[in-house]
Amino acid sequence: MSVRLLAPVLLVVLLAGCGSGDDPQPALAPVQLTLDGPQDASVTDDSTVEVHGRVRPPGAEVLVAGDEAGVDSTGDFTALVTLREGANVIDVQAGAPRRRAAMTALRVTRRVPVEVPDLAGLSPEDATKALEDRGLRADVKRSGGLLDDLLPGSLGVCRTDPDEGERVRVGTVVTVEIAKSC
Repeated sequence: MSVRLLAPVLLVVLLAGCGSGDDPQPALAPVQLTLDGPQDASVTDDSTVEVHGRVRPPGAEVLVAGDEAGVDSTGDFTALVTLREGANVIDVQAGAPRRRAAMTALRVTRRVPVEVPDLAGLSPEDATKALEDRGLRADVKRSGGLLDDLLPGSLGVCRTDPDEGERVRVGTVVTVEIAKSC
């Protein structure tokens, strides 16, 4: 072989041998992430929810709704998440060096109870409107008996069930008892 042909071959061999000399580390198995609770699409009246599950490897970092979750030595994790009123989407991410990350999300809806207003003395129409303004429904029932029809005056709210001040879910039917004399 001539020197002219040998020079490019030597150059290729020398360049191939250049570098750090360290072989790249092979990738490890991907991170495994399992959620134990709450269930996806769950509904609660609470202002917070505890998200808990397990991650493999146990040393992986877990972020729940962007905040670091506590991961114990067995890989179990928990995080307390504050919920806004209505639908909430909670992202859960887990990662570890040289491993493909894992991510999932769950939906939790927070219902906010409303207070039954004081309707005493209101007309049936005004009481119905006051309840509807709060997302409640009225079931107006006449009380007072036979003599109530003979009394002068107009109908007004005597009582409600549930009582005023009670906290109920939106859409609850409130029984409104009306009479001329309570």
